[in-house]
Amino acid sequence: MNAIISLSRRSFIIGVAASAGGLSLGFNVPFIKPARAEGSEAAPEINAWVVIRPDDTVVIRIARSEMGQGTLTGLAQLVAEELNCDWAKVTTEYPSPAQNLARDRVWGNFSTGGSRGIRESHEYVRIGGAVAREMLIAAAAAEWGVPASECTARMGMVTHAASDRATFYGQLAAAAARMTPPANVTLKDPKDWTIAGKPLPRLDTADKLNGSQVYGADLKLPNMLNAAIRACPYFGGKVESFDAAAVAAMPGVRTVVQVDETAVAIVADTWWRAKTALDALPIVWDEGPNRQVTSASIAAMLEEGLAANDAFIGAKQGDAGAALSAAGRTITATYAFPYQNHATMEPMNATALYTPERCEVWVPTQNGEASLAAAAEAAGLPVQQCEVHKIHLGGGFGRRGNFQDYVRQAVSIAKQVPGTPVKLMWSREEDMLHGAYHPTTRCRLTGALDADGNLTALHMRISGQSILAAVRPQGMQNGMDPVVFQGLVLSGTEGTLGYTVDNLLVDHAMRNPPIPPGFWRGVNLNQNALYVECFMDELAHAAGVDPLAFRRKLMAKHPKHLAVLEAVAERIGWDTPPAAGVHRGLAQIMGFGSYVAAAAEVSVTDGQLRIHRIVAATDPGHVVNPAQVERQVEGSFVYGLSACIYGECTVNGGRMEQENFDSYEVLRMAEMPDVETIILPSGGFWGGVGEPTIAVAAPAVLNAIFAATGKRIRTLPLKNHDLA
Repeated sequence: MNAIISLSRRSFIIGVAASAGGLSLGFNVPFIKPARAEGSEAAPEINAWVVIRPDDTVVIRIARSEMGQGTLTGLAQLVAEELNCDWAKVTTEYPSPAQNLARDRVWGNFSTGGSRGIRESHEYVRIGGAVAREMLIAAAAAEWGVPASECTARMGMVTHAASDRATFYGQLAAAAARMTPPANVTLKDPKDWTIAGKPLPRLDTADKLNGSQVYGADLKLPNMLNAAIRACPYFGGKVESFDAAAVAAMPGVRTVVQVDETAVAIVADTWWRAKTALDALPIVWDEGPNRQVTSASIAAMLEEGLAANDAFIGAKQGDAGAALSAAGRTITATYAFPYQNHATMEPMNATALYTPERCEVWVPTQNGEASLAAAAEAAGLPVQQCEVHKIHLGGGFGRRGNFQDYVRQAVSIAKQVPGTPVKLMWSREEDMLHGAYHPTTRCRLTGALDADGNLTALHMRISGQSILAAVRPQGMQNGMDPVVFQGLVLSGTEGTLGYTVDNLLVDHAMRNPPIPPGFWRGVNLNQNALYVECFMDELAHAAGVDPLAFRRKLMAKHPKHLAVLEAVAERIGWDTPPAAGVHRGLAQIMGFGSYVAAAAEVSVTDGQLRIHRIVAATDPGHVVNPAQVERQVEGSFVYGLSACIYGECTVNGGRMEQENFDSYEVLRMAEMPDVETIILPSGGFWGGVGEPTIAVAAPAVLNAIFAATGKRIRTLPLKNHDLA
């Protein structure tokens, strides 16, 4: 059915671009105060969801950030679908965070993470397109003196069939801007989509191919200087002293500055000269209180948590403790997941221009409003005197969202060189040593099997770090971090457990080492899927039951979970023998609102692993661009398999040991398996795409490795294990 959305007139702002004859439309997200109306003289400066130029170009404004995931194109498709415009004439641009605040947050949330770019904003961006369409129709009807109900909009034109008249959107824009926004708009049923739901090429591909796309690392401004920075490599440490005079005369050096208590930066005419001088700068570090922290000491802390008496309960059904105590047979296994770095291709960077009256920042960011807040704080200026210009990201993965340290640093440096733009670029080593790391956890699982091989009880004890406790303490619930239990809870729309176990307990012993944790693509779903799916495989083999059949019995009440699992099993030929030497493994999980599964085919020859093929299924409810879903699923396996095989950050002496890609490896082209994507949109909900399938990469492969070798791998990465 079509959705009827009621709108108040105050929820719209209309700007008339008189000199350009353009139409600018904006509307308010529910529960956000209405934006202020502006006069025509200000219209060229007002950004809104839809702008139509006299040449029929449609500019769609996208509040979310583009970092390779395709959100920019997907959101534009949704707006264009309701607008009924000519897709060939669509372009996009970012509104700025300061403009958003000045207009009472008319564009809503700028944050781009948690695979929420489309699923959280699909409705209100579609409303924007639908409202624009109706106002264009109203303008044409008024010009022709006919009822609007007799006019139709299609392919960027309004037509009146009865009088055989038609006109392009660009010719109607100025008049449409003066029309009263409709009180109600009808959104299309997804089955009627002609632009959304189609595998259209991405709007940003051409610029990336021809080199015109500007990333933060590429940005050049007149008279710009460059800065390199080094912060204390020890967690909790700071700068004790440095000798600026030792490098002051080196080529290109303009100044040496301290940045808060933790870092020193050098500003020079080029970045390489800044870095060369920084390498030569004598710095003495106060190593702080964590010099004795190591991976071994952290592991001991987490091991203690596995047997602790007190823990936060994330899921509970029946009495797992009693059922396990009374069980005739129990199976226990302990798994572990290491620290991992985001390792974005483009290191952290930002360019800042500061004067006592104003501060501007150009930055690749996952959250423009967070960047604006960080810039204002560092500048010591009211937010109204600051501006952030968003730039496409060369990778985000969660690092450029909540964590705005690089923005604060850039502004702090620029304050010491007022009136001159300064581009701060982290080195790869700086990026690796000062991450917000995927947290380390351990999990002890104990399951009870009855005489028929049925799972009658399950206890999952997670011991490890809380992201929210460090990053977003306001999200804690009576001391508990709910994000720890991604994919393991019994109800909700974000990520529920796909198995029914009569006696179940999932709990968390919080143990927080002094290593900064962060949201890392897939967050806690990654290790939770590994824990539960590998253990399900262990239970199946202990029961002497086929792993798929064992899961099926537990999934009768979870049809969407089961549907994606059945899809990958059928496609990979689970019920037929694989090629000689090839072995298979399965995994499934729900996360970020979507249901996903994977089936892997691997071989192990003389201890060498080869992943031949992965079949992946995803049910995100609705699909805006199926080609982009396929790319995201394929990319998620690059990320997930890199973590599975190589990803590990180790701590020694209170600091990370890995400083570059020579010690923090990623998957190579020759190692990448064939990935087949099955898209199963069941409708009725909007799930994420960029993150969920990462979680099933490792468990599907680990289960296949067991089938090949008889070895259970319970700790990552695989590079630390002998598979012979």
